[in-house]
Amino acid sequence: MTGFLKRFEAGPAAPRLTDSGLIDTLFRKHRMRVMLAITLGYALAYTCRLALSVVKKPLIDEGIFSPQDLGLIGSALFFSYAFAKLVNGFLADHANIKIFFATGVIASALVNIGMGFSTILWLSVALWALNGWFQGFGAPSGAVSLTAWFSNRERGRFYGVWSTAHSMGEGLTYYVVALFVAWLGWRAGFWVPGIICILAGLAIYALMQDRPVTLGLPTVADWKNDHLAQLAPPETKVLTLQFSILRIPSIWVLAASSATVYVTRYAIASWGILYLQEARGYGLADASIFMAIGTLAGIAGCLLYGYISDRWFAARRPPANLLFAIAELAGLSLIFFGHPGVVTLTAGFILFGVGLNGLVTSLGGLFAIDIAPKKVAGAAMGFIGVFSYLGAAIQENISGTLIESGMQVAGDLRTYDFGPAIAFWIGSSVVSMLLAATLWRVRLRE
Repeated sequence: MTGFLKRFEAGPAAPRLTDSGLIDTLFRKHRMRVMLAITLGYALAYTCRLALSVVKKPLIDEGIFSPQDLGLIGSALFFSYAFAKLVNGFLADHANIKIFFATGVIASALVNIGMGFSTILWLSVALWALNGWFQGFGAPSGAVSLTAWFSNRERGRFYGVWSTAHSMGEGLTYYVVALFVAWLGWRAGFWVPGIICILAGLAIYALMQDRPVTLGLPTVADWKNDHLAQLAPPETKVLTLQFSILRIPSIWVLAASSATVYVTRYAIASWGILYLQEARGYGLADASIFMAIGTLAGIAGCLLYGYISDRWFAARRPPANLLFAIAELAGLSLIFFGHPGVVTLTAGFILFGVGLNGLVTSLGGLFAIDIAPKKVAGAAMGFIGVFSYLGAAIQENISGTLIESGMQVAGDLRTYDFGPAIAFWIGSSVVSMLLAATLWRVRLRE
């Protein structure tokens, strides 16, 4: 067991290379491979997190689970993921990211395959909670890799690229996985992502590298000559730095802002298809297309956020946060209160996708690793993640309860009143915008 655990430890520093040409070549090669691994790997891993979203109506229609049951199952993942992101965030700062990330993706895949066999509530809750734990390996791995391989003044753009993984994963789930569900039934909604993620885990292991020093390279800040003011002396122990983030007031405000925007994020991700089916009258395939449009727009939102905050605002995040929050709220207004036609809903999902994913890029991680010591990016990401996914978990339970309380059954006909749930979702986004605005003067630091 000791030997097994040692495989997860960060690799030792290799003898420092002195050939500047070789250093440049290795940095360029491995930066590209790392970006491919954390972006495409995380996108594919997302299908194992969102599988439940596309099978909710079949499970309800077949009488296997009620909306409240599904809220309980969904919240189990978010509660587990919240604490997994914190614990694994601390571990990731000490771990060999190559092995750490690949292990989490493959373990999540195996749990999804198990979910395809379960029709027992308590077993599904337990399995989905376990899935949340293994999903919690991904974000800290990405954050640590980004801070290790990309410097301060370029990190916003590359973080934006990495954040497109959320949208790509959602698009794959809402369109590709949904097609398999329509074709083969609800079990395929778990089995197909499971198979995909086993392959993704193997690809991550093949592509990724641990930190630059394990290859004999200098730090990326030295290579790029991109140093900023430091929060602590360079010799400060990593564990001390990890706990020092608790003394940064802006981290706490950011965590609350992230938690409330994650309420809306996962409300739409978890219940959006059901809303479009029951309140707007669209079939699964058409509802999934609207969701996929939102996720494609989200890719643009992530890239735009990184570019706009880096180039327009000199790596200041708060002005960009406000712009993207306004776009998100405009999109929600069109989705819930606009005309139910294709054009209005398409415009609504585009605005929502761009705005929301820009905010997730910032509030869900980039802003935190900007204002925390770079040696503990995983811990900062994990701390924000606890609040973010507690918000998502609480949303899942509240949304499930509100939706079920508004559901009326007359024979084989079900009708829903989504009004209270919609007020809860939009209100959370407004609170997030106001909290983020209080951080207007906060700037990034080393």
